[in-house]
Amino acid sequence: MRRTKADAEKTRETILATAEQLFLRNGVAHTSLEQVARASGVTRGAIYWHFQNKSHLLNEMLNQVRPRPEKLAERLNAPTATHPLQNLRDLFVEIMAGLAGNEQKRNILTILLLRCEFTDELSDAEERHTDFINQFIALSEEQFGREQVRLRPGISARLAARLLHATLIGMLSDRLRDPALFDTQAEAPAMIDALFSGLLVDWQIAGHGASA
Repeated sequence: MRRTKADAEKTRETILATAEQLFLRNGVAHTSLEQVARASGVTRGAIYWHFQNKSHLLNEMLNQVRPRPEKLAERLNAPTATHPLQNLRDLFVEIMAGLAGNEQKRNILTILLLRCEFTDELSDAEERHTDFINQFIALSEEQFGREQVRLRPGISARLAARLLHATLIGMLSDRLRDPALFDTQAEAPAMIDALFSGLLVDWQIAGHGASA
């Protein structure tokens, strides 16, 4: 029977969903493509039809929750009626809130941050993820650079962007490791505002009073 494009896409989605569960349970390094094929109910040939290797499979999995840099830029540069850096703050709040409301995002971030060793086999996925991180930091730096006068003395736009990213990764890793550590919807916004308050001399959230 001739396979349709819809059939092929369904197979691809099945492989990704199965790999997600296996990577989550066993770790990326301890999961083979043969195991993914068996658990998916497909042949190894079907795996290689859709994915060049395990590195490619992991990268495509990350792309399911990793926004494209151009979309991030569009989001961060959208007009705002409050603080010029409000869009950046709101993005971080939404990323944290997504842990509670999106199981797939929670699973894939757990795989990335807690279940993945970037071995030689995964070097391409590691390189692509590093590129994404650098682009993310660069976009944040651009936002802070436009508001350099608001940054506290001694803090450059580059330093602010790196600190913001490092804090986000730390919060994500801690919360994924221990879901009871803090509430991503009730407490994470205040934690993020505290960080912005430490970076900026005039940080203020509309309707919540001054944070600095």
